[in-house]
Amino acid sequence: MPRMLDVSADVRAELGNEEADRLVAGDSETPASYACASCRTPGDPEQERTSTLLFVGEETAVLAFAHATCIPSQVVRLAEDQLAGAVESITGTEEPAVPMTTDPTSLNTAPGQAVLGVTSGLILVDGDLHPALVVEPTAPIARPGTTGEGGDDFLTLLIEQGFVPVHDVNQLPGALDGWSVLLAMGRLHAILQPGAVAWWKAHQPLQVTEGWRAAVNKSHTVLVFCAPVGSIGQQPREDLLRDALEKAAAGGRLVAAAMPLAGT
Repeated sequence: MPRMLDVSADVRAELGNEEADRLVAGDSETPASYACASCRTPGDPEQERTSTLLFVGEETAVLAFAHATCIPSQVVRLAEDQLAGAVESITGTEEPAVPMTTDPTSLNTAPGQAVLGVTSGLILVDGDLHPALVVEPTAPIARPGTTGEGGDDFLTLLIEQGFVPVHDVNQLPGALDGWSVLLAMGRLHAILQPGAVAWWKAHQPLQVTEGWRAAVNKSHTVLVFCAPVGSIGQQPREDLLRDALEKAAAGGRLVAAAMPLAGT
């Protein structure tokens, strides 16, 4: 029975007409059901119209699927070393609360694990608007192997990973090797650490503004600011977010890094 698969012209060009036709006809070995790459709820290409997504690296390619009502069929190009981790981040069905991790161990709180809150916004630096993410955990972070009593090691652990303290938000942070921000189908999916492992992964892909997408597609770089719990909070406007960042920097409670964009 033919599947209700949408295969865009660019996906067909990558797959070839023969393979694309086999895919639509149901003759390929792809699964009959899938977790939508956008909303991550189940999908069935025999019962509902489905978009074919092709994640392409320099040497390999991976097929994924999404509800056609969520996103259109398209090709997403990634660096080869980002491909495996990026596809897992997009198609994975992990628990809603994603624990913070660094390479190679998990960060922890006392008594449990913390979840990262991520806010997107545009930050004015030296007269130019830059796409930024602000990361703040939901609880104090303890160094792995410790009880976490009486302290918060979040910034220290990040500095050990290569993030730098921010004293002036008007100065651009340096690039952090091996890290990247995954934007696919116009939505924010993950922050990847070396090895293409998700340091933070959205339970559901996060919407970003058209201005944010335009800025990141121009610069291909995202400024990632991190602060301990209680430093930033949920700010309803970008000017208030900027004020909170400046206060955190003045108090020695802010680190940052510039990360390249993975995906589109």
